[in-house]
Amino acid sequence: MSHGIFKYPLYDVREIKDLRDMIQQSEKLYGERNAYLLKDPIATRQVAPRSEEAKNLKIDRKRPYVGVTFRQFIADVRAFGTGLKNSVIKENSRVAILGETRYEWYVSYLAIVNGLAVVVPLDKEQPANEIANLIQSAEVDVLLYSNHKKKVVDEIRDQISDVEYYLNFDLPSEDESDLYFWDVLQEGEKQREEGDLSYDTLPIDAEAMQILLFTSGTTARPKAVMLSHKNVCKNLMAMCSMVYIDEYDVFLSVLPLHHTYECTCGYLCQLYRGSCVAVSEGLRYILQNVQEAKPSIILLVPLMLEAFHRGIMRKVKADPKMLKKFNFGLKLTKALRKVGIDLRKRVFSAVHENFGGNLRLLIAGGASIDGKLLENMQDLGIHCIQGYGLTECAPILALNRGKHYNNNAAGLPLPDVEVRIHEPDENGIGEIIGRGDNVMIGYYNNEEATREAIDEDGFYHTGDLGYLDDQSFVIITGRKKYKIVTKNGKNVFPEEIEFLLQQQPLIAEVVVSGVEGRDGDVIVQAEIFPDREAVDEDPELKGLSLTDDRVKAKVEAQVREANSKLVPYKAVRSVVLRDEEFEKTTAKKIKRH
Repeated sequence: MSHGIFKYPLYDVREIKDLRDMIQQSEKLYGERNAYLLKDPIATRQVAPRSEEAKNLKIDRKRPYVGVTFRQFIADVRAFGTGLKNSVIKENSRVAILGETRYEWYVSYLAIVNGLAVVVPLDKEQPANEIANLIQSAEVDVLLYSNHKKKVVDEIRDQISDVEYYLNFDLPSEDESDLYFWDVLQEGEKQREEGDLSYDTLPIDAEAMQILLFTSGTTARPKAVMLSHKNVCKNLMAMCSMVYIDEYDVFLSVLPLHHTYECTCGYLCQLYRGSCVAVSEGLRYILQNVQEAKPSIILLVPLMLEAFHRGIMRKVKADPKMLKKFNFGLKLTKALRKVGIDLRKRVFSAVHENFGGNLRLLIAGGASIDGKLLENMQDLGIHCIQGYGLTECAPILALNRGKHYNNNAAGLPLPDVEVRIHEPDENGIGEIIGRGDNVMIGYYNNEEATREAIDEDGFYHTGDLGYLDDQSFVIITGRKKYKIVTKNGKNVFPEEIEFLLQQQPLIAEVVVSGVEGRDGDVIVQAEIFPDREAVDEDPELKGLSLTDDRVKAKVEAQVREANSKLVPYKAVRSVVLRDEEFEKTTAKKIKRH
């Protein structure tokens, strides 16, 4: 695809043919720089893996971050790969990883994927029976896991009889037969010292399936997406040509690694560009970790960005003087920016210090996001952009840029990725389809689903509806399968209405759907989970059940306010309240039934 749509020149990126080529280049370029900041004393070589100290290791939140260099990490990848090759891996092995984000996960993925076997990252939040199903359908014969998932693994062992080897990231007890990650790695080190470097030259077919990822769909059963080195490498080169990332950037990793968004954009991208990744200790400790690691970039999902902004505004509104000063600062900095003067970081220095002082970019993905929220953070001097991706596209299809962005758009198509609108209606809205080297090989053992997803011309049909604006930005209006069609043929996109409703203070979460009305026509219904804090801030509602009629009356008043901004056939006619938040996928998307 022509690069003519790019208002600013693309950044130069180096060519990589596969992921092994990528880390070989990075080792030469960034060898002594830190690839990771960790609090794990074993991974940072402060504690020997099989020592008494390791057996009695306790979590210590006060432990400082310690760096692991690119050279050390890549040496560990080769050592672990060598150890696996000479012990448990056979031809056509499938190796699953089930665990939280940690150093051993990072090492394992690259050790497996670089010519050794097919890697199968699993969602650690899935229930035991579903994990067993995924392991069986992927034909896994080696399972890597952490002690956090030991209970689940022990529960399903008799259901996954094809798994020949179990390998624990944590030290197994003396009566267990499972292999220990660090024993395998250290054995690999010894074998390499003795001259066995055969792992380094294992053949890699850049276009063959080497990665098997399960989709985190919000309704249907997950499908297994087959990806190649080429899919991922082309995605890495393209996205890094659009958004500037370099060896001076520090990322804070807060999202689950099995998810292709975090895996490609929050793990492999950093190895490619020489950036450092600080591993967060969990959602409860994000602000503490931000203070310690002082990141420049964080990848997150919209719910996290909303929480960040809500936290800032809660502090500001707690003091009337501070609120007045804050609002004056917003007006001043907006006015000055119009004449080329940017004082946002100075005026809002307290906000920046709260995020460690170095934060320059927040990248939101995984779900749609309100453009106003992005703008609100940008007004404080923290740039925010959103991107659009799918597991089937490895994952990025479109991305906003640092200087060329549209807060209400998913982004611009990646260079060398062609995005079209399939069968547009009179408003130019149709299904978003994409073609490029990042598009998956297909769904594993599911030719019918593959044929439905990828057409004869090689375009992947996303199932998302939208249009391209006059600058080629991709604007998403909703999911094809959630579209509501009224009796007179009008199309209603639930996501558009949900966006409007979520701007109302009493509404925390909402799902819009079509239901049959009294006259037999389809009417728009909103199922709403009210915001507990906002309800309690209203003196007339404080302490009431979220489904109380008095709460409903005020929520309905806010729904009517949102309706005033919609054409009549899109207006919400029925409101249902719920007292529990909606069930969500591990990617924090609401499960729509």
